[in-house]
Amino acid sequence: MHAAAIAATPRSRADARAAIVRTSSVRAIIAPAVVALYLLATPHQPHRPLMFGVIAVMIAVASATWGPAARIARSRARVAVQSAGVFVSLTGGATLSLLDGGIRSPLGALVPISVAFYAIMMPPRAFVIVTVLAALEYWAVALLGEPAPAGYAVVYTLCLGGVSTLCLRHAAALAALRRRLAEVTRVDPLTRSLNRRGFDERLEHAVELARGGEPVTLILTDLDRFKQINDTWGHQAGDDVLAATARTMRGALRDTDVVGRLGGDEFGALLTGTGPQEAPAIVERLRAALESGAPASLGYASCPAEATTVEELRRLADARAYADKTARTGRAPTETHVRRARELGAAPAAARVSGTERRRRSIADMGLLCACNTAVGMVYAVGFGQHQPHRLHMAVLCAVGFAYGVWFVRAAGRMSRSPRARLLMALHGILMLTMTAAMPILNGGVESATGLGMLAPMPLIALGAHLRMALPLLVLNGAGYLVVAATFGAPGGWYAVLHLLGFASVAAACAIQGRDSARRRRRLTELSHTDALTGVLNRRGFEHCAARLLHPGQAVGLTLFDLDGFKTLNDTTGHAAGDELLRWVATTLTAHAPPGSVVGRLGGDEFVALIPAADPRAHAERMRAALGPRAATSVGTAALGSDGADFPALYAHADAELYAEKATRRPAAPVTVPARVADPDPSRRCGSSRLPRPAA
Repeated sequence: MHAAAIAATPRSRADARAAIVRTSSVRAIIAPAVVALYLLATPHQPHRPLMFGVIAVMIAVASATWGPAARIARSRARVAVQSAGVFVSLTGGATLSLLDGGIRSPLGALVPISVAFYAIMMPPRAFVIVTVLAALEYWAVALLGEPAPAGYAVVYTLCLGGVSTLCLRHAAALAALRRRLAEVTRVDPLTRSLNRRGFDERLEHAVELARGGEPVTLILTDLDRFKQINDTWGHQAGDDVLAATARTMRGALRDTDVVGRLGGDEFGALLTGTGPQEAPAIVERLRAALESGAPASLGYASCPAEATTVEELRRLADARAYADKTARTGRAPTETHVRRARELGAAPAAARVSGTERRRRSIADMGLLCACNTAVGMVYAVGFGQHQPHRLHMAVLCAVGFAYGVWFVRAAGRMSRSPRARLLMALHGILMLTMTAAMPILNGGVESATGLGMLAPMPLIALGAHLRMALPLLVLNGAGYLVVAATFGAPGGWYAVLHLLGFASVAAACAIQGRDSARRRRRLTELSHTDALTGVLNRRGFEHCAARLLHPGQAVGLTLFDLDGFKTLNDTTGHAAGDELLRWVATTLTAHAPPGSVVGRLGGDEFVALIPAADPRAHAERMRAALGPRAATSVGTAALGSDGADFPALYAHADAELYAEKATRRPAAPVTVPARVADPDPSRRCGSSRLPRPAA
């Protein structure tokens, strides 16, 4: 199975669904609770007892889904339960609007505002169904309730439809971004198979299912004498062989099986629905497929027949792989193997996530909102404003606003890369609020059809902008709306207050959604840059860090560390001992690197460090000496400026120096005495590193 399909674990998806159920319940309780306050303040208006009954039903249904939200999220009836809750909420809102007089009453926007809320909580297909239901109910209220001004229902439908669509679009874009980030955290960028983190998650889930009766088989694959490829033809040839190995394994297995690179030249495969009777034949088929590209030793174990825990499954598969390696003469890779690997071609490109992508989408959406609002205003001015004294002014204002919104969308890419992006968005927000305020001022106040335009930007501002910028804009928007309500047209206190509260509640939900999305993005970005085994930066994270920290004129050096005889340790004592040593090496290098250094693991037993020194050799020797009690190490160094101007050049120079040294050394297996492994110092991560800046 392609690893891109593995975006989140089943548990995380259930937690997210439970959060959505709870959020929907809270919103479904808050809306009728606010309406109840309005009813208490206007007791002499008609239908109040009946309206209180409707509110009681709405609150009871919403409350019933709050407590068992986790069970509902895991239940097959989840969609039916949520659909029933949405139907009760929309129908209750429409009934309250109708009983209060129609769509122009203070409760007339209950249904449209609900649609804007559902836009950020629902997948597109479900949202389309809800939108159709909401439109039917809203227009039923418009036709059965008291008459509204010409164009009122049309403007509300178009405006809130546009806002909801933009919110849905933005929420879907954020979800897609999170999926790609999740893929990056679980996919090995070289082979495009699962990395160790992603494979371990799938293995744990598969073992849980196996205890319930669905067998699973774990296959561990270890390439024979892979180190000779790197030593003879270089790391690029080794990378080509690793990528080809992953593609060969995927091609030899079923689409439902999962392939992962566990580290270095070790791969794993998960065969769902496969027990110990079928496993040997599949192992032999896989061995034959690998012979032409990268000869390998293989071991397998099945759950629950042979093991019932992840640890037991790994231990048995690892033992069989070692027995396989000792029982056969591992064939050294040849130039033919390297050539065939290169003929298979590179692995598909890894998912890319731009650092400015979310900002660009937020800017573009604000421009689209401006264009949408002014287009709806133009429809009103041309189609329904024949008797308005300021019709021409409104039309001109809408035309200018539409052109400006289109330009803003087209300039979103440039603005997102600008260091003044937040200032530009703030200025745009103020200008857009000014234009939206001008429309109801020209048209008779916030109770006119165009008054909605002042509140329409609130959900999208809260969803797309940083809280420090969104909060002042939202406060300014709300204050401006109340000022216009109090000074223009026929003041309607409850109309303005309830409309503002409705949009403010949706904006609050959008803000929570946006902050949660940002928090998860930051966590996923951190995971995508961290090696799952050792806790230091992985290759992706180190290259990203180097691109940020390397500047001409700095006194910075790069050092490579390659453990001598590490392959022998894995082959003789098992991968568990090798993993423990790698964790110890990462911790030791981090502890003994000079302050301001950045340590990473590029793959296998190869580590790298950026050291704030013009000549890193002395520091490299001290770090090598710290590793000496357990692991002899080959070292290569490169200095920024004299040996290269960027990471690829520095790496190439250090790699050549390392292999020149390795050629003069006799590899010895590292010592396997266990040592306490502490977590690497988080202050040595890229985000908190401060390499010296060049002198002015």
